[in-house]
Amino acid sequence: MSSDSGPALVSIRGVTVVRSGKRLLDDVSWQIRERERWVLFGANGSGKTTLMEVVSSYLFPSSGTVELLGERLGKADVRELRPQVGYVGAAPTALVRTTFPAIEVVLTGLHASFVDTRWHQYTEADWERAHACLARLHASHLADRQFGTMSEGERKRVLIARALMSEPALLLLDEPGVGLDLGARERLIDSLKALADDDDPTPVVLVTHHVEEIPPGFDHILMLAAGRVVGCGPIAQVLTAEHLSQSFDLPLMLERNGDRWRSWAEIA
Repeated sequence: MSSDSGPALVSIRGVTVVRSGKRLLDDVSWQIRERERWVLFGANGSGKTTLMEVVSSYLFPSSGTVELLGERLGKADVRELRPQVGYVGAAPTALVRTTFPAIEVVLTGLHASFVDTRWHQYTEADWERAHACLARLHASHLADRQFGTMSEGERKRVLIARALMSEPALLLLDEPGVGLDLGARERLIDSLKALADDDDPTPVVLVTHHVEEIPPGFDHILMLAAGRVVGCGPIAQVLTAEHLSQSFDLPLMLERNGDRWRSWAEIA
C-alpha cells in the first residue's frame, strides 16, 4: 500500500489486535520503504499507539503477519531488531538525566543508554556525529545546554537527534508535538522538514492527530479510524476532507496552503 520503489523495510499484512475482547486493530496492512516519510494519523483511540507497538516489535498481533527489517515477527530475535529502530516518545524522555548537556544526551544514543558518557568509549568521530545530528534538527545552539534547562520543544529536538545517533534503519516519532505551544511546535515542524529534506534513506514515521502538525516533505499518510484503515498512500491523494471526516466521525473541512494543511469543523 505504498510506492514500489525498493523492498519494504516494514511489511504488515492483515494485522488484527484483540485485547480483552476489543479489536484495537482490524485487518491493517501497511508497507514502509526507504526514504519514505510517513504520517500515522487518527483520532485518540483510533489505534495509532497499538500500531506503533506492532511496528516497533513490542506487541505481537492476534492475527496477520509482520515483517520488520526482513525478519518475521514470531520467528526473529527481537533483541536484535529493536536496537535498529529509533524511537522518540514519552518513555525515553523520562529516563534522560536532566544535568546532561544536549551533546552528551545525543551521544548516549549510540549505545541506547542513558548513563554518563564516561561509562562508554567514544571516539572523536562519535562526538562529531553527535554534533552533526544536532545540526540536522537545527539544534546546534543547544549543544552545551543542560537538558533540564530546555523547553519541551528543545528537548524533543535533542531526543530526535539522539535517536539518529545510532543510524537506525527506521525512525518512529510518537506525537512529538504534544504539549508544545505554537512557537515551539513551528520550530519542531521546521526541524522535521529539514529531516525530511535531507538525503538520509532512513524512513520516518510521525504520529499525530493534527493536520497542522504535518511537516513539509512528509509524503505518505496512513489514516486510522476505530482500528481500521481509512486511507493509505501519498498525502496529496489520501488526505481529503472525506477521509478526515471519517477519521474523527465529524464533518470536517480541509484546506491546503502551500505545503501546510489546516482543518476545521463544519457543524450547523
